[in-house]
Amino acid sequence: MNLTDTLPAALEISALRLSGVRHGFFGRAGGRSHGIYTSNNFGFGSGDDRETVAANRAACAARLGLPGFVTVLQRHTPKVERVTAPWPAEAAPVADAMVTNVRGVGLGILTADCAPILFADAHAGVIGAAHAGWRGAFDGVIEATVAAMTALGAQRADIAAAVGPCIGQTSYEVGPEFVARFVERDRNFTRYFANPKPSGHRDFDLAGFVGDALRAANVGTVVLSGRDTCAEEDTYFSYRRTTLRKEPDYGRQISVIGLV
Repeated sequence: MNLTDTLPAALEISALRLSGVRHGFFGRAGGRSHGIYTSNNFGFGSGDDRETVAANRAACAARLGLPGFVTVLQRHTPKVERVTAPWPAEAAPVADAMVTNVRGVGLGILTADCAPILFADAHAGVIGAAHAGWRGAFDGVIEATVAAMTALGAQRADIAAAVGPCIGQTSYEVGPEFVARFVERDRNFTRYFANPKPSGHRDFDLAGFVGDALRAANVGTVVLSGRDTCAEEDTYFSYRRTTLRKEPDYGRQISVIGLV
């Protein structure tokens, strides 16, 4: 048996199957974690055993043929970090996106309902990765990531972006104050809210909002995975599902892209 046959599988998007680029949206299957973290938990910020999380991360990197990858301390900001060399996990900076043109350094984004976005301009040899919850997307993390890529030589028309598994609209009920925040900025944003309830609650289309923000940034290719992390319990971790069940903690999946 080939070694990679024992490593975790990942969702790949055809638009990112580019020369010199490796990527994968990893779910919760195929790792070493147990209990509520079963089994492919990548979050050092969870209560999972740190050595187990490190082993899950190493297996992910091996699947992609990368020596490793870096992550950041995600805080729902529009901040983008330019990666020039790998850093240890304990030295990770606060940011919600990364860009690089350095080969052999993977970029990893942790999620558990928010939208992971992987970017690549294979012609320029520039990649990016972003964590886009509603707040980060609303505050400009997507445009900031694209701008940081262009500063490294990428061309917007040549960038391919894939929005990975995130909470689906039918799983994402929000209150009227949430709706008002969006509509106050742009009345056309009402299109992201469906299924009005007597309480004023509606269902929010995070993936649709993120996809349109990418198109507004003039990204050449935009693809949505169409996967719902909250609804697909056997495949993905979900913060909202955990919250509704009043569970003590939750695992995090990871999305990684690298130049090889």
